[in-house]
Amino acid sequence: MNTVGEQYGFPKLSHYHRYEPTPYTGLEQLFAVYEMPAHPVFIDMGCGKGRVPIYVYDKFRVPTIGIEMDIGFYREAEENKRSYLHKKHAHAPISFIHTIAEAYEVKSCDNVFFFFNPFSIHIFRTVIHNIWKSYEQRMRDIHIILYYPPYDYLQFLHHGTPFELLHEIHLENETNLNERLCVFGLKKA
Repeated sequence: MNTVGEQYGFPKLSHYHRYEPTPYTGLEQLFAVYEMPAHPVFIDMGCGKGRVPIYVYDKFRVPTIGIEMDIGFYREAEENKRSYLHKKHAHAPISFIHTIAEAYEVKSCDNVFFFFNPFSIHIFRTVIHNIWKSYEQRMRDIHIILYYPPYDYLQFLHHGTPFELLHEIHLENETNLNERLCVFGLKKA
């Protein structure tokens, strides 16, 4: 499995940010204090090479989906999934979808959404709006996880949505206040 490295150049579109793999240490710190809602379906928006969906499946045995717009990363994510499943001699509900995040049709069972600063606030608003539309069709507990959250994402969630901050995890051995994880929740009405 190869989930290291950075993007091979620069994004073709200015609203999308370059790939950077999520550190496992940050994920370990997140899941030491955070518990996913009942019957989680974990969606990684901008999954790159698939590290986070494979990690979450391996740790919790829950369905995971990675959304990736870059065809090269999407193919690497699929290859990493094949490699993981071959090593484990297993079948697993790990899926990767080659599309832009705002085009992903949020399913009524999707309830945990992970973002490692993959795109601009304009696209983030659209994705959150899509999540909200899905919530209106089927109310359920929904969590938004922001890794290294940009200020504009935080402002939007705090002031432009009914999501509430559930956890703020400052990463160990980091001095920059932005190097943290924030988990927001929307409760079933």
